[in-house]
Amino acid sequence: MSASERIAVTIHTTVNVPLEKAWTVWSGPEHITHWAVGSPDWHTPYAENDLRTGGKFLSRMAAKDGSVSFDFTGTYDAVLHHHMIAYTMEDGRRATATFAGNGNTTLVTQTFECETENTPELQREGWQTILNNFKAYAESLR
Repeated sequence: MSASERIAVTIHTTVNVPLEKAWTVWSGPEHITHWAVGSPDWHTPYAENDLRTGGKFLSRMAAKDGSVSFDFTGTYDAVLHHHMIAYTMEDGRRATATFAGNGNTTLVTQTFECETENTPELQREGWQTILNNFKAYAESLR
């Protein structure tokens, strides 16, 4: 499927932390391992993040029972500090995350191109679960 034919999905959440904290929790590898998981039987035991234009990221996603794991990787296309992150995943799909602070809250919006193996709705649910985990973890650090 060409990039022009890919379906894009947008999700969002409002996190009850200031913008600076949301950005730090989103981008710090020591934090990513706590929230970047799509279901309770998975975890992210390892993460690397070189958050700059041209930088790379890697999050190792693994089943807690050790049966399977994979690396979620990509390259940053653009980074606007405390505002926007655009990246291309290893399979060529693109995604963006934007951050809009309003006092002690931050609106995080993600748009991602769907892959073709799972329905867009299933992918929306998985990505929203991860975003909800981010919210819960960030808010737990107050």
